[in-house]
This record gives sequence, C-alpha cells and structure tokens, in this order.
Amino acid sequence: MHPLRKFTVSPKLPKELEKLKEIAYNLRWSWNYDCIELFMRLDRDLWEETRHNPVLLLSRMDQNKLEELAKDEIFLSFCERVYENLNNYANNEKTWYNQNFKSEPKSVFAYFSAEFGLVESLPIYSGGLGVLAGDHMKSASELGLPLVGVGLLYQNGYFRQYLNHDGWQQEYYAVNDFYNLPLELQRNKDGSPIVIGVQYPGRTVYAQIWRVIVGRVSLCLLDTNIAQNSQEDQDIVDQLYGGDNTLRLKQEIMLGIGGMRALNALGLQPKVLHMNEGHSAFAALERIRLLMKENGLTFAEAREATAPGNAFTTHTPVPAGHDRFGPALMEEHFHEYYPQLGLSAKEFLALGRENPDDEMETFCMTVLAMHLAHYRNAVSKLHGEVTRKMWASLWPNLPPQEIPVSHITNGAHMRSWIANDLIVLFDRYLGPQWREKPANPEIWNFIEKISPVELWHAHERCRERLVVFTRNRVRSQLERRGTDPAEIEAAQEILDPGILTIGFARRFATYKRATLLLRDEERLVRLLTDRERPIQMVIAGKAHPADSEGKDFIRHIVHFARREEVRRRIVFIEDYDIDVARHLVKGADVWLNTPRRPREASGTSGMKAAFNGVINVSILDGWWDEAYSPEIGWAIGSGEMFDDPELQDEIEANILYDLLEKSVRTAFYERSSDGIPYRWVSLMKSSMRMICPEFNANRMVRQYTERFYVPSKAHFEKFSENDFAVAKNLSAWKEDISKKWSQIQIRNIESDSDSHLFVREKLKVCAEVALGEIDREHVTVQLYVGQLDRKGEFVNPQTVEMKPGKEKGENVFVFEAQTATGEHSGQYGYTIRVVPHHPDLERPEELGLITWAQ
Repeated sequence: MHPLRKFTVSPKLPKELEKLKEIAYNLRWSWNYDCIELFMRLDRDLWEETRHNPVLLLSRMDQNKLEELAKDEIFLSFCERVYENLNNYANNEKTWYNQNFKSEPKSVFAYFSAEFGLVESLPIYSGGLGVLAGDHMKSASELGLPLVGVGLLYQNGYFRQYLNHDGWQQEYYAVNDFYNLPLELQRNKDGSPIVIGVQYPGRTVYAQIWRVIVGRVSLCLLDTNIAQNSQEDQDIVDQLYGGDNTLRLKQEIMLGIGGMRALNALGLQPKVLHMNEGHSAFAALERIRLLMKENGLTFAEAREATAPGNAFTTHTPVPAGHDRFGPALMEEHFHEYYPQLGLSAKEFLALGRENPDDEMETFCMTVLAMHLAHYRNAVSKLHGEVTRKMWASLWPNLPPQEIPVSHITNGAHMRSWIANDLIVLFDRYLGPQWREKPANPEIWNFIEKISPVELWHAHERCRERLVVFTRNRVRSQLERRGTDPAEIEAAQEILDPGILTIGFARRFATYKRATLLLRDEERLVRLLTDRERPIQMVIAGKAHPADSEGKDFIRHIVHFARREEVRRRIVFIEDYDIDVARHLVKGADVWLNTPRRPREASGTSGMKAAFNGVINVSILDGWWDEAYSPEIGWAIGSGEMFDDPELQDEIEANILYDLLEKSVRTAFYERSSDGIPYRWVSLMKSSMRMICPEFNANRMVRQYTERFYVPSKAHFEKFSENDFAVAKNLSAWKEDISKKWSQIQIRNIESDSDSHLFVREKLKVCAEVALGEIDREHVTVQLYVGQLDRKGEFVNPQTVEMKPGKEKGENVFVFEAQTATGEHSGQYGYTIRVVPHHPDLERPEELGLITWAQ
C-alpha cells in the first residue's frame, strides 16, 4: 500500500529553542566542541544513539523535555552563546581569502568528488578519499574560500560492516532518511524541488538537489531517488562504489554532467573546476558543451577556454583504482552526447585513451581528466614521482621529471580530529592564533612550553576514553552476535588503560598489509603479554565487499585475537567510520602504518594521530616519506624497493618487531620518579611541533588556492575576454603548428669546448635549426644539459634557452647558448630540443610537440 501524499513532520521546538535548528543544519558543529556539548546536554544517550546527528536528535526529543529546556535559563544562555558564535563565524569577512585576494571579485570554485566524509551521521563516504574531501570543505570554510562542493546523495551510502562467528566480514546497507539529516532540499520560488535532467540511453534521468551547509561553504548533492525516474534509475545513486561497471559509469555521468547542470540550475557558474579523482571527469566535458552551446564555439576553442580553469587531483598509484570503461559501454551511453561536442566516436573515445589510435583500448577517467585540465597534482612528493612515471605515455617525448603533474601533499582538518583536552592546552600555551593560522610554524614552537606533566595526563585521559569506547563497542558487537553472556561480561576486561597502545585503522586493501605484524605470531604474543613492558592493539577497517583476500586478513586478525593469552590485548572494532577513527587517533600511543611502498599515495590518519601527540611508526611511504625524522617517530626500513613481495614482507616485519621490542617500548616505559615518560613526551612535542603546521588541511587548501584556484580563475577570465578571442586564436594556432611541426630539423650541432671541461667552466653550443613553414617566434630552442648516471641518463638536467643568431637559409637559423658546467665533477652530457612557443601558451608540453636532436 502506497501513500496518497507524503508530508514531513518536524520537531515542534519552543520559540526559545528555535536557534537549535539553525545550529543543527550547519556542520560547523562537527568541529566546535561547544556545539557538540550543546547537543549532548539535550540528551547524551540519544546523541550517541543517533550517531551524532543533531537533526535526528531534535526530531526524537521528548516534547516535555524540550519544553523544560525552554525554561532552563542556564541552557538558554549557553545556546545563545553558541548561536552568536556561529553567526559571528559565518558573517566574519576578515578571512584569509578576503585579506589576500581583495582584488578578486567573488566567484565560485567548484569542487567535485564522488564521496564526502564530513560527519559519521552523513554516511556518503567510504574512507580516506571522502574524509579528505570533507576536510577540504571544512578548511575552505575556515579560510573563507568561495567554494561549493558537488557530489551524490547515496540512499544507502557505503556498506555497514559486521563480522560473523568465524570473523568473516558481512555487509549490510542502512537506508538514509534524508529528511532527518542536516540537508536542505533546494526549491524553486513556487516551492517545487529544483530538478535537473541528464540524458541516458533512450531516456532522461532526473535528479533533485540537496544542500549541506559546512560553515561558510556549501555542498550540493544530487539525488535520483524521485518519482520521475524508473526504479532502476532511482537506484543509480543507491550505493557508493556498489554494483558493476555499468552502474559506476551511470553514477559518474550523474556526478560530472549532472553536477555541472545542478550548479547552473542554482545560478552558479564556476570559473574554476576542481576534479577530486577521475570519477567526476565528465564535468569538464559538460563545461565544454555548455560553453559551445552558449557562445557558438567549436570543441577545440571551448576546450582551449576551459582547460586553464580546470584542476585535477589523482589519489592512487594502484592501476585498479583508475576507472576504465569499455568502448561499447561508452558508445551506448554517449552516442547522443558526443555529437553535441562536434566529435566523432573515435575523437571522443580518444580523449580517454593513452593511445588515441588504439580502438580496443578502454576509456580511462583519469586520462580524460589529465587531457582536459591544465593543473594536475598528486597528493605527496613520492606519489608525484610515481604518477609521472605511471602516466608518462601521455607525454611520450618528455623526460619523466618534466611531465606536467605536480604535487600538493594532503592534510587533515585539525579541529575535527584534535581531542578537546589538547585544545585546552593549545589555547593556554599557544594562544588563539593556532586556530586561525594553523600553518604558521612559529606558533607551534610554543609546544615546547607545555608542561610535560599536563601533556602526559591529557594524553592518558584520551587513552582511557579509547579503552572505554572499545569495551562498549566490543560488548555491543558480542550482543548483536548472540554471544554467551559470560563472554560479553568479559568484554569489560579487555585492554588496560595504562599500557602502550597501538592503533591501526584503514581500508583493508591487501597492499596495506594489515597482517604484517602477525607474520610471526609467537613473537607478537610475547610482545603483547610481556609482564614488564606489554603492548596492546586496537584495529579497525573494512575490506571492499568483492575483496576476499582483504576479508581474510580481517578473519586472520580476529582468530588471532581469540587466543586465550592475548584476548585482552588485541581487539578488532567493527564498522570503522569517522567516530571510530576519532577515538583511535586521539587515544592511541603509537600509530602503525605498513603499506607496501610506493603504493600509499599519501594517507592522512597518521597526521590526525600526530595532531594528538600520537607517535607514528610507519613504512616510508606517502606523507611519512616527507615528514619522517628520528626525533618525531620511527621508520620501518629506509625506503627500499623490493622486486619480491614475500621477501619485502619478511624483512619489514622483522624490522617492525625489532623497533617495538628495542626502541618503542623502551621509550614508552622509561619513567622518572613522578611516573612521567619524559623522553616519550619529548617525542610527542617534537612530532606535534613539526607535523601540525605542515600537514594540516589549512596549508593544503591554501596551496590549492595560491597555485591552482586563483591562477586558474585568472587564466579562464583571460581566455573568455572579447568573445573568447584568446581561446579562438590559440586554438587555431595549435591546429596550424601541429600540422607543420614535423618540418622542424635540428642539424650541425657544434661546440667550442673539447670533451673535457673543468667544474664551472663555460660550455658554448650552437645548432642549426630548419623551421620549415613555422615562424621563428613560435618556437623555443633549448640546450638540455646535465650530469649523467651510470646508465648514461640525465640526472636533474637544466634547460637553457638558445638565442637565434644569423639566418643561414630560408627560415633556417643558427641558435646559440652558453652555460657553466655543474658544481660536481663526473660525466655530463647535452642535447638540443625545440618546443612550441606562443605568448598565451602557458604550458608548451601540453601540445605533446617536441623535437629532439638525433
């Protein structure tokens, strides 16, 4: 039986409490402890029961309790203070962005992502990528960026996890009740929902738009679960990363194409488009289509105009993490779309292929994003090196170090992850500036002034809370499983709030090697049960539903944890989410990370742990490869690369055991007469002092703004002026020079130096270059010189522009350059190359045109 009509029932808040609703619908409460305390005062048990969802909390409050609170002067005073603080925050125009870019008129930066991890009660995220996107939004709010997020509103979100009696992961999906989440449906003036349509094979699929307020910025989420769609189409945004490849393509069409149409429907026309991973790359295509339609441009002209305004961030060095779709599937879904771009099927599919001439190659979303964005970055220094090698085929004539992919190392939003006990200490010893300028290293030098006794006791309280939280979660897990009452009661004895606690929590992808520490179980047992210096472990994480090997890792851990001698010392917490992560990064003593280098793009959990004084013990991979120094933690190995994974696991497991046995435990249990481990506290202080200013999301978003958003906006505006004259001219020039480029010849290279030079001695080279029909002003001739390695390949080469000299024939010139040799002796080499030049060509390598001397 279906209802004739639907209606929404909202809590009837007394007039005195109406401000609670406005506070609840702005997710700034998630990083403001006063807001959280306000909701906990309403009903602490219900706050936990609703998974920290203030909207649901208010809807389930007893009306009598609300009316009592409306007469409680103390509560009303606190509520007024929280509300006033929120308004002051929202209306403060003295933000970092406004102070540094006053001349920049307000314009929208659109940030697209398939998942956003903002709070655990809005479960539209799976793990690190989503939490990173959520932290990006929060930091954009604090910095005052004119940014809007775009994503999908999943009816079931990501799967919830529980374990059966054998320890095997089981999945189930909870239904998100959008009307009891901090979401607002966007409506037309007549009250009807704003709806956009996207063409799918033989039909139009519609989506309505929900808005999430995140401090000063907004997140727009598309929802296809509406009556205008068939049941199949309603389910397009049913589950995050669920279903098959066809469903994934449908979701990414809605995210990219639908997302751009949603922004237009809301009256927003972004000048900057930031694609967080390849999932949203179709947004760049839709941006081109809209520009073609509105301004009568060709595809090449519209591409030229939009690419400078597009940024793309790739997050994974694992090939399987880059979405690929077969040609037939793409043809089925885009045969009506690519004609609107003025492209043939072959031209369209070439946009997503490494080899555009290989008609059997799949269509890769990462390649599409690489082709359509001028700004591209990896998420750590090491990941940048890996990414440039991984996608070198897109720029076949460029040396790896010149491939146009930079890096901006990830960061975490500090206020979302720091324990309140530490916030109190930071406020007292660092002053309020750490909140507003967390990337200022001078502020963090005051960490040294914090009393070691105070810092240690604050940390011990966090560890005690982790123990209590873990006991309660394990008890609930056992009760749900129907476990024997005696075993349930014994859950209150697990963990010891006074011993060295290791946290390990992450996605159970096999390359993350969650069972590395179990490689020698008996050695681990001795570590866990040592009478004088024991350790204990709290582990959490999910394996992808299709990843049987990852699930077996979980099962292995659970079976080990059931051994009688260690069952109080090692615990697996089910259903890893933001709430579990918060408790772990605040309460552990050591944060363990064991990926197989170099497959961890960045990682942020170790940063969050370090914010709380937790010490990292990790493989030198991702962010830790940049951050590590001996005074802030421990490295497992020295960054070696192995061809044999089995040998790598064996060696690194033994290094890890040695570190725990000889170094980590010794530092932790070395106590003075007052019971304080001063050497450990010194590690905590050094870790926070060095990591907090560098690896926070405030620094990350500032770098995106300064290096990508603001330049990208300026370039887009330049290319849009005068009816897109720059874009049109540059597009025509590119087409012309591409046709003529093969005419270039480099010949008669000469040097006045012999084969032996001294350090810093001048090297002078000249070369004769025939340009064919290409104007001399449209090329740059470069001397490419540097030291050589044992293989005869360049090491950190430099390019020196060669100046044109006399003309030796029709459009044939002699180019000359002079440079000093390096600071070090050894084998050096040089060659000559020609690259395109145009005053409006920001990156010559984008064309893929480069001629090297033969």
